[in-house]
Amino acid sequence: MRRTALLASAALLTGLLPLAAAHPAAADDPAPVPVDRFEGEVPFASQPADGIFTWGSDSDDPPTLRFADRADAPEGAKVLSGTYDISGYGGFTHDFAATEPAHDWSAHKGIRFWWDGQDNGRKTAFEIKDGGANGEASELWTTSFTDDFTGWKQIEIPFSDFVYRTDYQPVGGIDHVLGLTRMWGYAVTLPVGAPGRFAMDDVELYGKADQTLRASVSTDAAVYPVREGSTATVQVTLATTGSAPTDDPVTVAYETTGGTAEAGKDYQAVSGTLTFPAGTASGTTRTIKVPTLKDRSAESAETIPVKLTVTGAKAPAETPQVVIDAHGLPYLDSRLPVRKRVADLLSRMSLAEKVGQMTQAERGAVGTGGDVTAYDLGSLLSGGGSTPTPNTAAAWAQMIDSFQLRAQATRYQIPLIYGVDAVHGHNNLAGATIMPHNIGIGATRDPQLAEKTGAVTAAEVRATGIPWDFAPCLCVSRDERWGRSYESFGEDPALVQSMETVIQGLQGRADGRDLKDDDKVLATAKHFVGDGGTAYGSSTTGTYTVDQGVTTVTRQQLEAIHLAPFRTAVDRGIGTVMPSYSSLDIVGDGQGPVKMHARTDMITGVLKGQMGFQGFVISDWNAMDQLPGDYATHVRTAVDAGVDMMMVPYGYKDFTASLTDQVEAGGVSERRIDDAVSRILTQKFELGLFEHPYADTGGASKIGSTAHRAVARQAAAESQVLLKNSGGVLPLKKSEKVYVAGSDADDLGNQTGGWTITWQGQSGTHTTGTTILQGMRNAGGDVTYSQDASAPTSGYDVGVVVVGETPYAEGVGDVGNGNDLTLTPADQAAVDKVCAAMKCAVLIVSGRPQLIGDRLGEIDALVASWLPGTEGDGVADVLYGRKGFTGRLPVTWPRSETQLPINVGDASYDPQYPYGWGLTTLTRAPKGGEATLKALGTAAGAAERAGADAAGRKLVGEARLLVQARIGQSITAAVAKPFADADHLLLTGRYAAAVQKLTQAYRAA
Repeated sequence: MRRTALLASAALLTGLLPLAAAHPAAADDPAPVPVDRFEGEVPFASQPADGIFTWGSDSDDPPTLRFADRADAPEGAKVLSGTYDISGYGGFTHDFAATEPAHDWSAHKGIRFWWDGQDNGRKTAFEIKDGGANGEASELWTTSFTDDFTGWKQIEIPFSDFVYRTDYQPVGGIDHVLGLTRMWGYAVTLPVGAPGRFAMDDVELYGKADQTLRASVSTDAAVYPVREGSTATVQVTLATTGSAPTDDPVTVAYETTGGTAEAGKDYQAVSGTLTFPAGTASGTTRTIKVPTLKDRSAESAETIPVKLTVTGAKAPAETPQVVIDAHGLPYLDSRLPVRKRVADLLSRMSLAEKVGQMTQAERGAVGTGGDVTAYDLGSLLSGGGSTPTPNTAAAWAQMIDSFQLRAQATRYQIPLIYGVDAVHGHNNLAGATIMPHNIGIGATRDPQLAEKTGAVTAAEVRATGIPWDFAPCLCVSRDERWGRSYESFGEDPALVQSMETVIQGLQGRADGRDLKDDDKVLATAKHFVGDGGTAYGSSTTGTYTVDQGVTTVTRQQLEAIHLAPFRTAVDRGIGTVMPSYSSLDIVGDGQGPVKMHARTDMITGVLKGQMGFQGFVISDWNAMDQLPGDYATHVRTAVDAGVDMMMVPYGYKDFTASLTDQVEAGGVSERRIDDAVSRILTQKFELGLFEHPYADTGGASKIGSTAHRAVARQAAAESQVLLKNSGGVLPLKKSEKVYVAGSDADDLGNQTGGWTITWQGQSGTHTTGTTILQGMRNAGGDVTYSQDASAPTSGYDVGVVVVGETPYAEGVGDVGNGNDLTLTPADQAAVDKVCAAMKCAVLIVSGRPQLIGDRLGEIDALVASWLPGTEGDGVADVLYGRKGFTGRLPVTWPRSETQLPINVGDASYDPQYPYGWGLTTLTRAPKGGEATLKALGTAAGAAERAGADAAGRKLVGEARLLVQARIGQSITAAVAKPFADADHLLLTGRYAAAVQKLTQAYRAA
């Protein structure tokens, strides 16, 4: 139902429709056809029934509706009346019954209705639903009207005024053509920001469709790049609604005129008329050929607009352009060093072109992409859930290629760099391989596996035409109340550093030589710096409690905890870095909390200066808007701080204008602009985009492939952390009768978490994968499933209860922002019922630890499953013993929320389970006691001195198994602190000291 909400910019709400009393009908007009009379003939109901229903971004946003008696009703006795107070988005829809045929509106000119004006000057969006399987799987076409009148007025909207919704579309029956022959109803999106009321009556179809509405002329592209001396071919196609032949002739007069190319010198001028006679079949195509001329001079790209004048049909939305490719200029020579190519190109660019390169817009804001050319944009992105329709690999590639084509119409044909948040696989793409979130990858303690997951992600992302990934997140999560904590590899900077092999998986070798390959992408280290250390209650963003808050640290803490992972990333050749929304407060520096996007000392001084970062800095989504001061100050502050490219999704026009003004006024130096643009161009050259700007889809067949899913399955298996296993309940035996319950056992959406298909993710099945329940069945288990444990529990050998969180992302998931760390009452009841009836294993599917201590006594086996991704088979692999449990806690598991924040190394440390805890199956602990530990410590010291890291890690692992066997579930503060410290020492290569700490824990047990 959210698909009817207006999620995009106000650009979709443009234009004031004619507001007038009903016009007299022409003699040959068909009679109006009622859609809604609001006399009660259409009930308040939703799909699949015929009905009117409300929707909104949260529980407060849907409007209230009623059929009200009105003496002044324009038609009948009743009207649809309602009140609203919307903070996000909200409105109502009339969907025709999905069980009945769609409606045919093609005989009519448009749709009209009566509206009771309040003269509030606010815009209301009105959209219609075309094609697809039903009203909730149709194309959305939108327009708007302004309430600047009082009392009843009839609003007439010709179908020609509707434009295709580019910001959000459902999947199904999509062709980007308003066909009008399969219509499913309409929707109204009400204004936000202030309470209001409305009344509406008599929705009906009016007028006779003329051919200019039913017939349209289009070209096969908006831009036609050709090499100098070649001939461009422009295909002109006539299409009609419902594919009916034309009633009247259509003519298209054409001529080459204007542009930057010179007729007779650069091209041969052409003109003429294309004729489509009456009776022409829909889809008929004619061609226009534009020959270009060759000379010997090196030149930038030159444009040749082909003006089309159409009679008898709707003309194309824009004038197509032939572009003679730039040629002969040094920056185009791939044999030259990148630095020389950058210097040559930079020397030729105007200020407007440079500012354009520093600008990143959202795909939904640029429509079909004309502004890519008009504003010389350097980059586009898809925010979470911003996808083409249908959401397929082919559609992604086609969409991005269409935007790249627009960049070819700019003077120097600088390619776009397109970016996405592929934070655990190509998570915006339906059917892609979804990895465990980073917290699960951290639990694997397997750097080679982390690199493999990055490689799979890169291959799937690049195969859809995307060369840039806003990942990995190198935050060191210090408080699991943070809604982004699952984006962190863990609470220990040493663990985060060890997992940065993912950068090589994404980018290839550190020198950047692999970036041009068709299975590598530019990576982004985020969020610089300290986003994982924000204090609870310090956020000033809406209802967030932790996210985008303040990190208060000493300089020593900053360096040791938060900066260390970024130094490693720079050493690994990271291509881009994204600053954090959060503020940094360094104790003793006298500045107080300062937003990271304004910290010149950190971005320019530390990152680019001390660390020697050579890539470019990309801002977070509209992050500069959180800086103090007016808009011009935001721009100047962020750019001068060292942000090279600004993510201004829907504000790119304001940004380019303001930055240009700042440079011309001297507020931002040209030297700073040149540094930023040089950095951006360098990465574009390294990616090979100048030579190959379009998608190489050769690897598309591997997206979601068995081989790729095998990596995700391995990651899911290795991420499982066995916290408790009394009586050897796990692994399960295939001969056992297993009772499975819990909200997350058979829910792929809960299993994949946030940042999956949409920004926040969602429960249910929204992509391709295997749930944990299905994985258990695939493993050959004798399984009975009852989600709420309502089925009888007698006669089973063991129960498996899979519980946990529902998806969230960023500050929306902060504890205190409608979230906590406890299981839902339904999950608690399922645990209690199953564990009281039989031996039980409880799996917690979550992005962070859940408070389970009050139920530990009744639980025989406890598993931290994290958010394992699409491959539930991997979870089943360890449950049924195909693989042993090997995962270890990447964060401390607290006893209570009052302990938070709690982290390895704290002076006071008494958790439920310490950092690094993780029992094993299929591997026996070594025999013996302190004597064995002493021997292991001696051997570990020798391995450390010899640089034999693999041997050292193995020896510490054996000591850990021995100590865990001794501790059992008797985890006291005296045991937990040295045990956690040992895992940190292990990660830093101090193997002897790690065994010493484990020995200390052994003695305290």
